[in-house]
Amino acid sequence: MRVLLQRVSRAEVRVAGAPIGRIGTGFCLLVGFTGTDGTEQVTWMADKIAGLRLFADAEGKMNLALADVGGAVLVVSQFTLYGDAAKGRRPSFVDAARPEAASPLYEAFVARLRELGLSVETGEFGADMEVDLVNDGPVTLWLER
Repeated sequence: MRVLLQRVSRAEVRVAGAPIGRIGTGFCLLVGFTGTDGTEQVTWMADKIAGLRLFADAEGKMNLALADVGGAVLVVSQFTLYGDAAKGRRPSFVDAARPEAASPLYEAFVARLRELGLSVETGEFGADMEVDLVNDGPVTLWLER
């Protein structure tokens, strides 16, 4: 499982021009799965993200988590995180999980984040989406499990 996490001051995802998910302060998560991923990876990743301290405290140190700042999460499926462009000019996506395997993992990930008490908005799995965001920092992390 791979996640590209961006700390944002706002983010929105649209399908066919219509907004379907929008947050203010929080994390925009681009999420991809590989064929060997399962509930262990989903649980670990959700727990990790919920506990990350990436927001500034009163002294300006990144010491606060999402819950501490009333932040939200926008989760967008992104199979291209498993693109391999080592050869040729067109990436191979053979390492990305097939949609029938990735979709339930995506839903389980979103559900786990919500179980942890986070406010979660989502894109639409498998859709052609437009994502707008304003980085806060910028703070961007690559997480993999």
